[in-house]
Amino acid sequence: MGKTTGFLEYTRAANTWKPPLERIRDFEEFKLPLKKAERQTQAARCMNCGVPFCQSGENFGGMFSGCPLHNLIPEWNDEIYNGNWRQALNRLLKTSNFPEFTGRVCPALCEAACTCGMLDSSVTVHDNELAIIEEGFRQGWVQPRIPAVRSGKRVAVVGSGPSGLAVADQLNHRGHGVTVFEREDAPGGLLMYGIPNMKLDKKIVRRRIDLMTAEGVEFRVNADVGNTVDPQRLLNDFDAVVLCCGSKTPRDLNVPGRETPGVHFAVDYLTAATKKVVGKTEDFAVTAQGKSIVIVGGGDTGNDCVGTAIRQGCAAVTQLEMMGKPAEERLPNNPWPQWPRVLKTDYGQQEAIAVFGHDPRIYQTTVKEIRPGEDGNIGSVVTVKLESRQVDGRFVMAPVEGSEEELPCGLLLIAAGFTGCQSYAADAFGLTRDNRGSIRTINYRTENPKVFAAGDCRRGQSLVVWAVTEGRACAREVDLALMGYTNLL
Repeated sequence: MGKTTGFLEYTRAANTWKPPLERIRDFEEFKLPLKKAERQTQAARCMNCGVPFCQSGENFGGMFSGCPLHNLIPEWNDEIYNGNWRQALNRLLKTSNFPEFTGRVCPALCEAACTCGMLDSSVTVHDNELAIIEEGFRQGWVQPRIPAVRSGKRVAVVGSGPSGLAVADQLNHRGHGVTVFEREDAPGGLLMYGIPNMKLDKKIVRRRIDLMTAEGVEFRVNADVGNTVDPQRLLNDFDAVVLCCGSKTPRDLNVPGRETPGVHFAVDYLTAATKKVVGKTEDFAVTAQGKSIVIVGGGDTGNDCVGTAIRQGCAAVTQLEMMGKPAEERLPNNPWPQWPRVLKTDYGQQEAIAVFGHDPRIYQTTVKEIRPGEDGNIGSVVTVKLESRQVDGRFVMAPVEGSEEELPCGLLLIAAGFTGCQSYAADAFGLTRDNRGSIRTINYRTENPKVFAAGDCRRGQSLVVWAVTEGRACAREVDLALMGYTNLL
């Protein structure tokens, strides 16, 4: 512990953000890092607890709190405070493959469990992590690590999102030959096209892909296993196949008028926007410019749609959330170290408030009907209020009679979550799925002894940090199957 009284002397100072009206002018990252001396002061706030809940990820009260990767947080905070940045990097990379991703987009489960946050503000673990890896790249400490010995075993990884990249990274460093098949035109999965550029600059994704390529991982794009790529070929040519194809089946709206032009799934909309931003297309395939936008879904994806629509120049934006408005502070039934179920106003909502003067979210509301305008495209939506009722022994959100309202709508975006992996990915290998649409596994192994699964296609829709955790755990099982033993962590 570098500064024994640091948590008493210093207050929390997170990375600052560009002002909303400034950052909406472009799709560039808007978070601004602290100076190195300021970051070392923030690391000094780490208490070096007897039981570091931050790194001891556990399920508390039905929700996960603490780091799923079990990052050695007190260790590298101490190294930052003492100026030992290279050693901090070594400790960080011991458990985390891609801290440049989680340091940008993870909701910081670690900070929710920080002991310092029990009575005060938590340590800036999330920002400290990002500072370490970016210092490593800046100083040239992050270099290709090419395995000295190859095993002769070959592994095919289907999907290049965070779980697929983690599987590939782990197995490649173990000495296996790894080929990653990606159906899009660039590797990265949701990191490339599912997360807007202002949250995760695509140069950062390409930097990691380039590093992994230099280390020996082969990436094949426009390769859709089960469609353009024969799955039997993978089974014949590789010693193991790992499915990391995500949870890509979006939850739809079953309402009158659903077929009306101008209704899109959120991820399709975000993908089209990012392809324009990175120069893959000349213009936005779907644009919010000059339109009144309605977004169904109050989560991170819905918030990303708000931020993207504002940058495209929408005339108005409304975000519908089925559940009630969370409390602004922890309630007695939600004590530390549980994940805090409190109101969060994210970057997109902040920008909507700055541009339109009000929070875009409407709680306990959903779309009841979609109505076309005079040109045949969507012109409005009918919304309905919801209330919690007990039906057949369980609570559901049910419509409130007489609460209907009509909202102008030129573009409706559905960000209501996902219902499992796309069926053809599992069917291609003859695999079964559970009632959530996820591939059935036992210790990441499917019914086919050569086929494994990890990430959202196995776990269900989740966080980037969980995808990386899944990829690391799955790589261990693959290595064990190939070699009869494993030394992967």
